[in-house]
Amino acid sequence: MRKNKYPYFKEGFLWAGAQAASQADGAYTQDGKKPNSSDVQPYLKGLSNMEIQHLEQEGMKIEQVKKALLDTEHFYPKRHGIDFYNSYEKDLEMLAETGMKAFRTSIDWSRVFPNGDEMLPNEAALEHYEKMIDKIREVGMEPIITMLHYEMPIHLTLEYGGWTNKAVIELFVRYGKVLLERFGQKVKYWIVINQINMIQVEPFLSLGICSNQYENIEEAEYQAVHNQMVASSMIQQYAKTLNIPNLQVGTMVADGTAYPASCKPDDVTLALWHNRMQYLFTDVQFRGEYPQVALNYFKEHDLKINMTDEELMLLRENPMDYLAISYYFSQMVDADKNGYIPYDITTNPYLEANPWGWNIDSKGLYHTLSQYWDRYQKPILIAENGFGMYDELVSGKVHDGYRSDYLGAHIEQVGRAIYDGAEVIAYCAWGPIDIVSCSSQQMSKRYGFIYVDIDDEGNGSRQRLKKDSFAWYQKVIETNGAEI
Repeated sequence: MRKNKYPYFKEGFLWAGAQAASQADGAYTQDGKKPNSSDVQPYLKGLSNMEIQHLEQEGMKIEQVKKALLDTEHFYPKRHGIDFYNSYEKDLEMLAETGMKAFRTSIDWSRVFPNGDEMLPNEAALEHYEKMIDKIREVGMEPIITMLHYEMPIHLTLEYGGWTNKAVIELFVRYGKVLLERFGQKVKYWIVINQINMIQVEPFLSLGICSNQYENIEEAEYQAVHNQMVASSMIQQYAKTLNIPNLQVGTMVADGTAYPASCKPDDVTLALWHNRMQYLFTDVQFRGEYPQVALNYFKEHDLKINMTDEELMLLRENPMDYLAISYYFSQMVDADKNGYIPYDITTNPYLEANPWGWNIDSKGLYHTLSQYWDRYQKPILIAENGFGMYDELVSGKVHDGYRSDYLGAHIEQVGRAIYDGAEVIAYCAWGPIDIVSCSSQQMSKRYGFIYVDIDDEGNGSRQRLKKDSFAWYQKVIETNGAEI
């Protein structure tokens, strides 16, 4: 532990942890659940981390999805998770020992509406999630609930074409209304859609569309995210009619802003353009309109996005209450290597990376928090920040000082951003208990303060063991960030 140079966390700051139902719950066929987008992703043994990441960006083809639903050859880790669906009481009690003030998780759409297009929700799922939320509150943590974290019913992909189909807006809003009506009095903080800007990084998980489902896939992606933002505004509009005190509905992005490779004007100009294209998602949801640079891009690339006047008015009149951000690494663009193409980035030679190629850059978190605060002046909730690494279990112990070092450096930059004016209300360490990796389907890519004895192929005792970082996070919370 060391003293934080920037210990500027207000009383009541929400020190927290975050996970997703799709990566933790398991219980694939329990209580009427049907397959979702995460359930059809197999663990592909023998591939390198870079090969796995490339497949994630490619997405899935329709025939791959259909094959996965019948496949008995491969192991599908997210169908099993860590069985949080059944072990949540003990897991939450253990997590509460850190002193965490809040806990973020998601509700699985494919449990509440198993096919996605039913008229009535699955009561067994609602009863389960009510008990889970009650338990979060019972152990002294504020529930932060995500409505959609890569759990789209696969039926909506195969029969509707995913979020590109405007009919899905109504289906999702029906689901969102059910959650607000059932849990709105117990849950203050809602994130409508996880990382809504990941449309070309995790297109299948983010949008529920297959890579060969549309002739112009980029057009389909931007149409899909437009529909998601419209649905978010409709849910926000409905939330206000409930007149529930302190109810907050937020949007979430993964930080995608980039540094210029140098002070060369071409690099600086490309970085400016890149960042404006990243801000389009939050511009729409906070300013209520598309930035001109995005409209220009759509026109220049002949992307015809169906936006009705009614939808645009809805977006203007129903901005989100707060911004949730996930941050793991920073990005860079180089005019000699990258073009005016969203998500076209290059490696920063000044930074080290973890085994999955994720750059380690704590100051990048200060940068993104400050930029988003300056742009919107909206409260910011850090929804995810964590360090994926191979952990070694030796004699029942995991000595993960590398994790504490990473998180401590990032927490210090959060304090610095607060010192310089940003209103940051929460810090959610990603994966406070080991879960299946979203991007690689691996258990061996671990983030937690608690080790879960399961390997990449689902073998293990399921035992939970505290890592060294568990006691470290306890101290961080005990001192309200003064010691890291």
